[in-house]
Amino acid sequence: MTRFKRTAIAVAASQIALLAGTTALAQEAAQNASGANVVVVTGQRAALQSAQKLKQNSDEIVDSIVADDIGKLPDRSVTEVLQRVVGVTIDRTMTKGDPEHYSVEGSSVNVRGLSYVRSELNGRDSFSANGGRALNFEDVPPELMAGLDVYKNPSAEQIEGAVGGLVNLRTFLPFDFKGRKMAASLQDTYSTLKKGKTSPSGSFMFSDRWKTGFGEIGALVDLAYSESGTRTDAFQVEPYYPRTDVVPGKTVWVPKGSQWRTLQFDRKREGAYGALQWKKDASLSSSLTFFKSRYKMHWDEQAIFAQSSPYNIQVSPDATFDSKGALLTGTLTDPADKGINFGGDTRSADRKSDTTDIAWHVHWRANDRWTIDTDLQRIRATTSSFDSTVATGVTMPSETIDLRGDVPSLSFTQADRAYLANPANYYWAFTMEHQDRSKAGEWAWRTDAKYDFDHPVLRDIRFGVRLTDRDSRNENSNPSYNWAAITQPWQVGGTLTGLAYLGDSRFANQVQVHSFNNFFNNNTSVPALVFPGVGLTTGYPDSYALLHTYPNKLCTDGSGKCTSWNPATFGTDPAGLNDQSERTGALYSQLRFGFDDLKYPVDGNIGVRYVKTKMTAHGYTVFNPSSSTGPGIPVFTKFSQKQDFSNDYGNVLPSLNLRMKATDKLQFRASVSTGISRPDFTDLQGYTTLSQNVDNATGQVTYTGTGTGNPNLRPVRSHQVDLTGEWYFAPSGSFTVALFNKQLKDVIIKQSYGYNVSDNSGKPYTFAVTGPVNGADGHARGAEITYQQYFDKLPGWLSGFGVQANFTYVDSKTSLHQPVHAVYCSGGNSASNFNLNLNGCDIDGKTFGDLPLIGLSRQAYNLALMYDKGPLSARLAWNWRSKNLQNVNVNGTQGSDGTDTNPDSATFGQHNVAWALPVWMDGYGQLDGSITYNFTENLSIGLEAQNLTDSKTRQLMQQGIGFKGRAWFVSGPRYTALMRYSF
Repeated sequence: MTRFKRTAIAVAASQIALLAGTTALAQEAAQNASGANVVVVTGQRAALQSAQKLKQNSDEIVDSIVADDIGKLPDRSVTEVLQRVVGVTIDRTMTKGDPEHYSVEGSSVNVRGLSYVRSELNGRDSFSANGGRALNFEDVPPELMAGLDVYKNPSAEQIEGAVGGLVNLRTFLPFDFKGRKMAASLQDTYSTLKKGKTSPSGSFMFSDRWKTGFGEIGALVDLAYSESGTRTDAFQVEPYYPRTDVVPGKTVWVPKGSQWRTLQFDRKREGAYGALQWKKDASLSSSLTFFKSRYKMHWDEQAIFAQSSPYNIQVSPDATFDSKGALLTGTLTDPADKGINFGGDTRSADRKSDTTDIAWHVHWRANDRWTIDTDLQRIRATTSSFDSTVATGVTMPSETIDLRGDVPSLSFTQADRAYLANPANYYWAFTMEHQDRSKAGEWAWRTDAKYDFDHPVLRDIRFGVRLTDRDSRNENSNPSYNWAAITQPWQVGGTLTGLAYLGDSRFANQVQVHSFNNFFNNNTSVPALVFPGVGLTTGYPDSYALLHTYPNKLCTDGSGKCTSWNPATFGTDPAGLNDQSERTGALYSQLRFGFDDLKYPVDGNIGVRYVKTKMTAHGYTVFNPSSSTGPGIPVFTKFSQKQDFSNDYGNVLPSLNLRMKATDKLQFRASVSTGISRPDFTDLQGYTTLSQNVDNATGQVTYTGTGTGNPNLRPVRSHQVDLTGEWYFAPSGSFTVALFNKQLKDVIIKQSYGYNVSDNSGKPYTFAVTGPVNGADGHARGAEITYQQYFDKLPGWLSGFGVQANFTYVDSKTSLHQPVHAVYCSGGNSASNFNLNLNGCDIDGKTFGDLPLIGLSRQAYNLALMYDKGPLSARLAWNWRSKNLQNVNVNGTQGSDGTDTNPDSATFGQHNVAWALPVWMDGYGQLDGSITYNFTENLSIGLEAQNLTDSKTRQLMQQGIGFKGRAWFVSGPRYTALMRYSF
């Protein structure tokens, strides 16, 4: 790619050598550049030196990580590699909408606190079929990567879409090597918490080049296979409810219980990459690349959930509370329900993801002035998932909680432990399944031209055109999460005579007593529980159908048919379909210049990019008018109609990048640009439901609606400024400082917007539809500091030590276009009505103050101690990030209850309040390490370790009584033995 070209021959040659990781090539390149023999470095030190040169000589502000050797990035996944880059943090939940499930290898990536991150593969579009615009980085085999680049402030020639940053994944090409190159690796990973079998991985690469009568040809094949098996144990505490009936004359806050779970996770990741290169001569060359990644995961979970009425919970007289009235210790009981109602869930989930990328590139140097590059790409991505839950129910006699320590401590009497381990005390409760499937594709074509000036100031001018045609189709089953009761306590006395206890012989082998062995690495003890067998969750739909016939013998009417179950299906409800197409066209021009004769030489580029976007969302509008009639009540006709929503917009994106060289080792940069990030396809879904509601007592008519998406959304925009100071005092030693300020416009939030519909007389009415809107502005500003050095001047073996450290500080703020002034949350019958305050609602009806951007940690740092001397290479790396907001209104921390709709009622907060608590991830740090020994130039063995300190992840829920512990996760250390051979 043109952005990686360097003006100095010596720099270019040394970079190629380091990237290839071959001693012979490095020596030859260095001698060609300088005419003298030099000391050549390889391995970890060479990778740092290469990454530093990329940063120093780039036209833009960029941070890179380069593979130590072929197939050897420094971590087990692309996400874990990216977290080492200054300004980059990773999310450790499986999905942002489900913070209850932990991701050991990390999932999404934020750059400088922003989730608006663009992903590329070799400078081209790359994405997953998940309703978003970026890759699931955990799906990509790191063994196929030559390096990763994170661009902080893009120039005009780079593809638009990187408000937060641009992550480019780079692979090798055959001409990166002097001749034939082969490399292979074998690895095996052991999880201390999961125990049992290990997880093998391996990779193989072959590359060669041949001179023929019609030019030189190169071919490369790279294959990777990886398994990972992990286990996560978790504690959870339910939200705290205000109670005036526990301590006389005082309001205290009591959770309705604490719960625990274990999740067994297995994934397979496969990758295949191939490249053909052809070069006629220095003027004409071409390449064809094929990249395919395949990801498959399965997890099984056994979890127990408190589901009693929070106001039926009684607390023992010896209970203690903190200064704000929150429960610290005490025994919980529920006499009203004859025990605390808990549900024991067995849940299984599968996901398959596949991304295929084919690209053809032609490079033509027409003469000594003109260079033309053209590129054609086809990318196709698919994903599908299935989520299945079968649950039992039990009434726990009592639960003694101690919330004073780092992790909740639970105590049970021997009688209670025996009760909880007895299947006869459990009943079949419910089933729930969810399915989704997605596919996305894109054709992309671009042509770039460059004209080189013979001028003391002007270097070259670049301009180009890019066209894309993209489609995205995401389907959810209907109902999306198909919850269906088998037997529930509230059915008894109605349709059922009793509960269906686990005594039916048809399920004799489908029940298991789970003892939670080695829970939290033997640091705590919890009772054994009874769960449905995994065969019932994975045996869908037959197992579900059989379970739902069981309670029919308990029908109160004697019919034997009082229950029914229908599986979730695709295509029955347009609300589950999100079908879109998008076309873009972009033009850019960029001028590179340099003032070499100044006392402090200055160079840089200035350019502008114009992009036109045209999208179409194929959707529906559904309207359910009121059946009430009378004076003043407009008459509408009910309808459900298919609609196509179009949205066209253009964006002008200027950019300026300047660099001043104070010395050969000290330089300063200044960058100013405008960027955009288009809305995710999930937010653009064109499905809206409208309702006309009539209060028969007052005659008041209201017009409301809900939009699962909003096809009229515009991109998030950013006006951004970057300043850096960079001191490169050694080949692999540097100290850099960066200041940045991103002014955000049109941030997408959920809020009400107007939707016009005319009644039968033709009079228009505006419906207040709640959905995604460009409803806020904001900023993300801060600083980055990076330092790395090997201490070469130390004597003997001590000269192999080095250190690498970076620190990021980010401050953010958002301001709503239409500020919310509500003091209390809205009433209603579900938390889906939560729309009065975007910052969340407490259970007592009060709202919270302003919240930061989701996923933003104010502080993050990396600290690595390195050693590289002779055949030995080692690293200890600590990564830490501070507390960050995960989401608001997510599962487990939202709900509603009661019937009182009067906000002035003395009991408001326990009645008819739709509450939704902000969920945070507390500060988290993790220590990883690796050691490698090179027996020969070709053969090395090593050991890698993740989470050496057995760190615990703590999740917080924000309430008026402060930040309270919501969940605690442990996954334990993991160890990987590896062997690499290359020649």
